[in-house]
Amino acid sequence: MRPFEKKYRFLLIVFAAIMLVVQSCFTVKYSTSGASISPDVKTVSISTFQNRGGTVRATMAYDLTNKLREKIEQNTKLYFVTDGGDVSFEGEITGYTVETQALQSSDKVTKERLKVTVNVKFVNTVEPQYNFSSSFSRYEDYDVSSGESLESAENRLFPIILDNLAEDIFNKAFTNW
Repeated sequence: MRPFEKKYRFLLIVFAAIMLVVQSCFTVKYSTSGASISPDVKTVSISTFQNRGGTVRATMAYDLTNKLREKIEQNTKLYFVTDGGDVSFEGEITGYTVETQALQSSDKVTKERLKVTVNVKFVNTVEPQYNFSSSFSRYEDYDVSSGESLESAENRLFPIILDNLAEDIFNKAFTNW
């Protein structure tokens, strides 16, 4: 073996050793959901959302609470507690509207929008700088001219709207957007 080969091999081994030492000094937290949760946060509590939006489907608050719970279960390792979690959610549905979006020339409604608005209070006892009280709104449009009834549209679109609201709430709480 030539002297420069020995030197090259030695430098390669030293470089690899240094990289291993440097890598062990840093920890990187990966998440498929994009959630950034302190390792000190272990528990979560969610109070059942309240209906305060006037004419609201009877199960909407319960359904939204469950959607948020499912989102947290699927994307975090937090343990659920009844009350007093390291992070907690409470909220209320403050609005449910059906709005006209399109008219035909004969003033006949052709498209309507189902819109749900919620207010959410999030408390993080470990990292209080992430506490918030925010309003979230989501909507979906449906085609009235096809003959679809409001009840049918609600049955089809509310799961989408509630999924999107749960996603927005989760992102605001855990991905710091």
